[in-house]
Amino acid sequence: MSNKTPLALFNGSFIGPKPTGIGVVARDLSRELDPDLVQVLDPIGNICPNSIPIPSNLMPELGIKGHLRRLLWTQLKLPDLIKRTGAELLFSPVPEAPVCRGVRSVVLAHDLLPLRYPRPSPLLAYHLAYVPLVLHKSIKILCNSHATARELHEKLFIPIDKLIVIPLGFNSKKIYPLDIKREPFFLILGRHDPHKNIARTLYAFSLIENPDVQLWIVGPQDHRYTPKLKKLAVELQIDQRCRWISWVSDKERLRLLNSCMGLLFASLWEGFGLPALEAMACKTPVIASMTGALPEVVGDAGLLVNPFEPFSIADAMKQIISDSSLRNNLVSNGIERVKNYQWKKSAYIIESILKDLRN
Repeated sequence: MSNKTPLALFNGSFIGPKPTGIGVVARDLSRELDPDLVQVLDPIGNICPNSIPIPSNLMPELGIKGHLRRLLWTQLKLPDLIKRTGAELLFSPVPEAPVCRGVRSVVLAHDLLPLRYPRPSPLLAYHLAYVPLVLHKSIKILCNSHATARELHEKLFIPIDKLIVIPLGFNSKKIYPLDIKREPFFLILGRHDPHKNIARTLYAFSLIENPDVQLWIVGPQDHRYTPKLKKLAVELQIDQRCRWISWVSDKERLRLLNSCMGLLFASLWEGFGLPALEAMACKTPVIASMTGALPEVVGDAGLLVNPFEPFSIADAMKQIISDSSLRNNLVSNGIERVKNYQWKKSAYIIESILKDLRN
């Protein structure tokens, strides 16, 4: 641990050994921040130099018990840790922070999907009560997109002057173009949650008559949704053309992004959409929804579709398959677009914000 007093502590309690989604964002962002300015609370012991060890049983991979332990630790232990280090601020890459101990918190908000698509869950109270409370008590809220900022203002009545939209990034050391051959499959990356819109995407894929083209669905399976999706694939007579993969390593993820024909990202809503950014960085065409933040991220580097219309999704796939000029144009635009999303840039902006909040 450094002898210098940090300006802020980075709440890394959400990060696990096999992070996905927000966990990846938290890990990669933490490694770009100046460790003398922002010290990372590290549950896995290898996030970055100059980190502060915290319990390793707090991450969401451990299920409900992990969530509960993390929330209790956040309220009961984290304030004392902040006081002991002398840090003025807590920066949390998720909307989790102490709410009753006078901690000055800056949090990063990703989306309001659990409020937009609520479902019975032991964590429902967390999303309905705790997260909004943290957001209202935070002194500043960083938003990963204008779409997220609008939602926070319109749905939770967060004052606009508390909201700051910052660009996110991707890990260019792990995500980059490979000189390998493209294969005849479209790729979906993500969980099987309803808002990911996999059912309509399966309907759309059933309209692709080329028997050589496959659909690979990569992401954690869920006993509530995955069996129904696989049954639908059978009913649509495309099950032999679908591959379901629960988890891949970073190396395999890179290979898939570089070898697929295109990334399918037809979600009903996304607060950002990291897979779209990663696909563009791999010179891979992107098919994305025209809803949520995806148009902000993809811009003219992807084909935007109506996620509620399988024919719209299918038409975009057919264009990717048949039009090489279109593919080349999307790839060229994508390479330019990802230059706007670099973790070094994100870290610089966050550090500037934290410095401005110094007492």
